[in-house]
Amino acid sequence: MTTQTADNATAETYEVEGDDLLSKVKEIIHEGNVRRIIIKNEEGKQLIEVPLTVGVVGAVLLPVWAAIGVIAAIVTSASIEVERVET
Repeated sequence: MTTQTADNATAETYEVEGDDLLSKVKEIIHEGNVRRIIIKNEEGKQLIEVPLTVGVVGAVLLPVWAAIGVIAAIVTSASIEVERVET
């Protein structure tokens, strides 16, 4: 699902299984133009919010990958909300 936000950005929501969470987040970040990622559990409770800026890659994201890996291990399904910057 994609929606337009007030500040010229789009918001997308993906539903994923816990096992696929980390790989989907990596795929989304690799696509680029991502401003923020929010991961929520099945009940819609926000588990983590990751603000991203241009140029944030590699070792800077290692703690984020670890946190998302832990979340993936404890949830059976999750939703990923992605805010992208429109250019």
